[in-house]
Amino acid sequence: MKFQYTEKKVSLPESVHNYAEKKVMKLERFFGDDAEALVTFSVEKDRNNVEITVRAVGTIFRANESTSDMYASIDAAVSTVERMIRKNKTRLARRLRQDAFVRSASAEVTSFVPDEPEEEKFDIVRIKRYPIQLMTRDEAVLQMNLIAHNFFAFRDEDADGAFAVVYKRKDGGYGLIEDAK
Repeated sequence: MKFQYTEKKVSLPESVHNYAEKKVMKLERFFGDDAEALVTFSVEKDRNNVEITVRAVGTIFRANESTSDMYASIDAAVSTVERMIRKNKTRLARRLRQDAFVRSASAEVTSFVPDEPEEEKFDIVRIKRYPIQLMTRDEAVLQMNLIAHNFFAFRDEDADGAFAVVYKRKDGGYGLIEDAK
């Protein structure tokens, strides 16, 4: 497992980095050598925040924990990722059997150029580039829950690879936005 760390608004001693690496490397048993782990340390209002993001060929696990002690935050974040893996063990195993981790789809980017200039200017403050993968709706909901987001864009395997978005509803259910081709 490849390991990286980032510090935001804080400078930590090497012992904290070593401790984090030791704890995160315990997750290696769930992934292969090609997995990447990114640990981000930050401090806000006397709270030590640790965010762990593990990328393993096609699946992303993310946990964010905040406590008064950096070591406790590391332990809690690693435990959260481990709990996510155990909770979704059956679904992840099924995805592995179906070779979901090795699927790749070429992401097509389309752009829209308006005919008339717009009156209001919209400032895009952040751009993320993400390969949109071919997967089933259940796999998309699983991936959305693993990265703790409220929505997830994917290519719907059940609709011949059409673009779709699953999202978490306020009533606790899930929604699906499909391309209306």
